[in-house]
Amino acid sequence: MTAHTSPATAARRGRRPGANTTRQAVLDAARARFATDGFTATTIRRVAADAGVDASLVMQFFRSKNELFAAVMSIPTDALTRFSAAFEGTDDDLGERVVRAFIDIWEGDARSSEPLMAMLRGAIVNDQANEQLREFLQERLLVDAIASRDVGDATLRAGLVSSMLVGLMVGRGIVGVPTLTGAERETLVALVGPAVQSVLVPQAAGAAAAG
Repeated sequence: MTAHTSPATAARRGRRPGANTTRQAVLDAARARFATDGFTATTIRRVAADAGVDASLVMQFFRSKNELFAAVMSIPTDALTRFSAAFEGTDDDLGERVVRAFIDIWEGDARSSEPLMAMLRGAIVNDQANEQLREFLQERLLVDAIASRDVGDATLRAGLVSSMLVGLMVGRGIVGVPTLTGAERETLVALVGPAVQSVLVPQAAGAAAAG
């Protein structure tokens, strides 16, 4: 009598049908792992193990955990690139650059804005999605802006800025606060930018007080 082989065993022993199927398996594993462990605790190795592939293969599909998370949450990669680009250059007007880039990403090209707004709506009603979004934005800010500038209380500062930016988009795009929806983009940049600047670049607040 021939022993029966379960589908799961056959899948583990055989080669996957193709790159698209393997990529989807990685995305499914990552989605489950992010939901279970959160963004910070999730690692490429754990996702690879869950998907039954090598970590190097995960890195071929997604160059970093940030890009893997972006794919899971349907965030276009170019949106991450544009946000990171706001931190390049000097500290002058950094706050305004960050706010402008953030608004542009969330309200500009529909390829970026629609999945981002859908993600934000999901985060409002789903505690896990909310936590993942906060952790993701906080880590992006730590890597792109704060840690590289060697400021104290980096995690707190990243949390503050991410809360400010997400709060702005919730009020403007989800809740629809009239004063926010009716404001010009550059008006918001001019008003919110200095506040973000004072958190990202602490000496800016001190210089303003001294003046």
